[in-house]
Amino acid sequence: MKKLIAEALGTFTMIFCGTGAMTINEITNGSISHVGVAITWGLIVMSMIYAFGEISGAHFNPAVTISFAFAKKFDWKLVPKYITAQLIGAICASALLWFLFPESQYLGETTPMEGFPAYKAAIVEFLLTFFLMVVIINVSTGSKEIGTMAAIAVGAVILLEAMFAGPITKASMNPVRSIAPALFTGNFQYLWLYITAPILGAITAVLSCKLVKDDNCCDGDC
Repeated sequence: MKKLIAEALGTFTMIFCGTGAMTINEITNGSISHVGVAITWGLIVMSMIYAFGEISGAHFNPAVTISFAFAKKFDWKLVPKYITAQLIGAICASALLWFLFPESQYLGETTPMEGFPAYKAAIVEFLLTFFLMVVIINVSTGSKEIGTMAAIAVGAVILLEAMFAGPITKASMNPVRSIAPALFTGNFQYLWLYITAPILGAITAVLSCKLVKDDNCCDGDC
């Protein structure tokens, strides 16, 4: 139960701060700026890994949870429980933002840039999550133990990807991060790509680790 609470709290804080920065930037006409939003995402992810990494593994993302299970670093039986906790945390964060900032139209929702095709956005999200999971799978020592340098590395890659891809796809890389705001804005048009692309990208990253690590590394023994 403590692991699930940690996942819910960590996801809540991450979504509240990350999409909160986007929401405040929206209603204040850009006072935080795109760079500020990217930095916020990177720092809050890094902080939450430090806070909860030793308790739950600090997944905060169904794509990460599923791919760790795929790599045999995490029990498949816990996957639904982790994803449920992550969803609860994310939805509570978006609900609070919706209450605090009713004037916001977007609440940090994820949609492709106007004129950017959905299939291209799906490719971008696939690649972003692939890069993210490559970092996670290579710097973590397992799903239940994330070291100090892992927090810095993961936070840095999220900051980097939000910096360059945010204007194109909002750089979600996380299904619950996209689902939660959509529940309050009612914009479900592109939700399919923000659910499928990150999961496929993360699983592909696990497969790729076999190319650069020992044969059994991604089978729970590294």
